Amino acid sequence: MSVGGTHLYIDPGPGALVRCLHSKPKLNPSELDGIVLTHRHLDHSGDVNVMIEAMTEGGFKRRGTLFAPSDALGEDPVVLKYIREYVKTIEVLQENGHYRIGDISFSTAKKHHHRVETHGLNFDTSPRTISFITDTRFFPELLDLYRGEILVIHVARLKAKGGEPADHLCIDDVKAIVRKVKPRLTVLTHFGMTMIKAKPWEVAATLERELKTRVMAAHDGLTLNLKEV
Repeated sequence: MSVGGTHLYIDPGPGALVRCLHSKPKLNPSELDGIVLTHRHLDHSGDVNVMIEAMTEGGFKRRGTLFAPSDALGEDPVVLKYIREYVKTIEVLQENGHYRIGDISFSTAKKHHHRVETHGLNFDTSPRTISFITDTRFFPELLDLYRGEILVIHVARLKAKGGEPADHLCIDDVKAIVRKVKPRLTVLTHFGMTMIKAKPWEVAATLERELKTRVMAAHDGLTLNLKEV
């Protein structure tokens, strides 16, 4: 995410550094101002140490801020202890917290229902507010926690399965959230195999017709210009 002169990377999973260097336009990790981990699972944090090294040019330039849940830094950390010395500031995410880095301000809400400590994000940006609903099991309060004009939803599963609820959202959950929030744009991302097999762009198009609001499926290299949404 880039706002004004501030650059923030959210959830550097495996391959994050390579994707930065091969993106069009290229993203220069040494120009990052900060990194956010919504939670410690490796698909969201696998390259966090590499990205911190890149942001700080191997630790020779102590700079930047890392925002992370406490269990990403605790007894079984995903952020290595020696790497933490490379960043200028570490801020531990908490429920209902408010944070600022340069031109970007954001807040957290209630913890998600996930296997590890997990926080969604609400960005108070101009000209559009943005909400990121990261991995979580559906729970009723979710409908009121994220009211961004742009709503980014992690939807790993096409349909719910019977038995014990999974710790990820499905399309029926997305429908409930979008109907309540009424965002200008909903972006679906973080697909599991059932979503991929269903062709996410087709799922998004069906949702758009049903909900009568803009819905799109994310893809590698997707860029959103907030002024055009």
